Amino acid sequence: MKPKSWVDYFFAALAMVLAGCAATTSPPQAAGADSAKAQITILYDAFGKSSSMQKDWGYAALIEYGGKRILFDTGNNGDILAQNAKAKGIDLSKLDFVVMSHRHGDHMGGVAYLLSVNPKVKIYAPKDGFGVYGADLPSTFYRKDESLPSEQRYYDGKPPEVMRFGAAWPGANFQLVDKNIEIAPGIHLIALVSDKPGTLELRELSLAINTAEGLVIIVGCSHPGIEKIVEAATKINPRIHLVAGGFHLVASKDEEIEKIVTALRDTYKAAYVAPGHCTGEPTFAALKKAFGERNLYAGLGTTLTLGATPRSIAEADRNIPATMDEDDLQSYRALLGKSDDHEYSLLARLAD
Repeated sequence: MKPKSWVDYFFAALAMVLAGCAATTSPPQAAGADSAKAQITILYDAFGKSSSMQKDWGYAALIEYGGKRILFDTGNNGDILAQNAKAKGIDLSKLDFVVMSHRHGDHMGGVAYLLSVNPKVKIYAPKDGFGVYGADLPSTFYRKDESLPSEQRYYDGKPPEVMRFGAAWPGANFQLVDKNIEIAPGIHLIALVSDKPGTLELRELSLAINTAEGLVIIVGCSHPGIEKIVEAATKINPRIHLVAGGFHLVASKDEEIEKIVTALRDTYKAAYVAPGHCTGEPTFAALKKAFGERNLYAGLGTTLTLGATPRSIAEADRNIPATMDEDDLQSYRALLGKSDDHEYSLLARLAD
């Protein structure tokens, strides 16, 4: 075998450098994207098959991806969240961070329990004016009148540069978000504001994970509009692999449902959907018709594997339906009507 010359070594080294450069120009993905666990487990919802978990109106999901454990929302009731997490063998004291989609009670009702087992966990939450997660404003926001005596002026006329306001959970490690950010390599938060009647100016966060197959989007209630959330996500990556969570079409008319379902399938070309929570019964049916086997059942207790072909992790072991059966529908309707959230209670009455 002929010994290698310095020229051979030079070109071998050059090839390694070029390969490294090519790798750094690839689309960013979540750190450790080849990690063994890549899945979403539904911990809170009003329909599902697991008798060891309690159904209730609300939403929470554990996302495991790239070595990260992310709790998305906390459901409506801390005791139920605790019960359901225990039933799935999930330790909520071991999380990398939490994402709160918005301030409605059926998504944040379990925060107190979460903090009791994980008091220092970082919680990303939408930055609302004077919101329950806390807030701050520059003191320039209010008009001043220097002709008044100091005792009639805020802070004696010498306000702090930034005025900070209290949270419903003092001491919690909230990081307030009011714009799209990347919180870990390939893991993004999408921040939008609702312009819909009843939730006008409500801020909501959605989670988007940039995987090798495209974006996996997890939504809480989609108050700004599921189509607007997906459209915003396409700026991160135009390939939409999976959309999971609540689409907020629970009382929408058939025409609006058809328009949005068609947009998800044809305009944004979502490969898979896994609807739950406030998506609504007619929308469950419409998504099943439009997506067929690419519409994944995501009831309480279901774990969705991520990858080229997402599926319910128990599909091989149990006969999990592609959509709700009559038992699911009955529990879904009953829990919607009992919801403490005024908006959902109103929607339930409108749907009857």
